[in-house]
Amino acid sequence: MRRAVLASTGISALIVTLLALKPHQFPTLAGGVTRTPTTSPSPHTPTDTSSGAPAGTGTFTGDPVDTQYGTVQVAATLRAGKITAVKVLQAPNQNGRDQQIAAYALPRLTQEAIDAQGAHVDAVSGASYTSQGYIQSLQSALDQAHV
Repeated sequence: MRRAVLASTGISALIVTLLALKPHQFPTLAGGVTRTPTTSPSPHTPTDTSSGAPAGTGTFTGDPVDTQYGTVQVAATLRAGKITAVKVLQAPNQNGRDQQIAAYALPRLTQEAIDAQGAHVDAVSGASYTSQGYIQSLQSALDQAHV
């Protein structure tokens, strides 16, 4: 009888402790990814090219791509045809889950794109719609750069 009382007291204490814990919070994306940009550069022109720059040099804004969970849009910065940076202009962020997925997937997609020097990258598991939107937007930016 004493064992049963101790066991139920221990289990009750464990349940109360677990219920009192806060769930893990994922960090939000640095740079404040927003769903709707306040200013939107023309999607078909480079935004940062200087006259006389080699082909494939500048910042090129990809087309916005609508996915099941929201719009994805990126801008690729290239120097002499090489991807040096990719900035996410729009990403799904309507709820906490969207923000968690974006915080996890977008940095990985960006690093893969820079490593691969193109849009031929693998989708991130658990973020297939966001990944496809990212890849399509990046490809449109690269098409504008003629690389």
